[in-house]
Amino acid sequence: MEPVIYLVVLAVIVIALICLYVSLYNGIVSARNRCDNAWQTIDTQLQRRNDLIPNLVETVKGYASHESNTLEEVTKARGALNAARTPQEKMEASNMLTNTLTHLFAVAESYPDLKANTNFQQLQSELSDTEDKISYARMSYNDCVLTYNNAITTFPGNIVAGSKFTPRTGFEVTSEAARTAPSVRF
Repeated sequence: MEPVIYLVVLAVIVIALICLYVSLYNGIVSARNRCDNAWQTIDTQLQRRNDLIPNLVETVKGYASHESNTLEEVTKARGALNAARTPQEKMEASNMLTNTLTHLFAVAESYPDLKANTNFQQLQSELSDTEDKISYARMSYNDCVLTYNNAITTFPGNIVAGSKFTPRTGFEVTSEAARTAPSVRF
């Protein structure tokens, strides 16, 4: 009767290990899927911002036609975001577009008629709202990336993950200008 007990105990241990493996694997897949979903949210907001920019550029053109260099930079940055394929390329292009939009809004401060234009105000408000959503989506994405990376690099998840799951990169501030606070002078 003893060998039967050992076999039963061994079978229970094997089943428990299989269940643990399946649970860890499913947890890693779930974390990876949350990262993908968070990225899709960012991508949607980036597209929304991209769709608003041509209207903003056209509105500014009417008031600040000699600011063509700024408008060209915005258009170029928008094109770079459209051409970006990988998440890393999109992150870099998005940061570049954010910088050019900031410069565009700074230029708009010099044109009282433009600042008073209802269409410009509405577009600026929508872009500001979209930027807030992008910022929140980036934070959410970074949280998902952290959870996923922890799942595949900590024990015993790293054993289950093996080389099948690779770490992801979250959003980072890439420009030194974005790290420093702007100076405000009166």
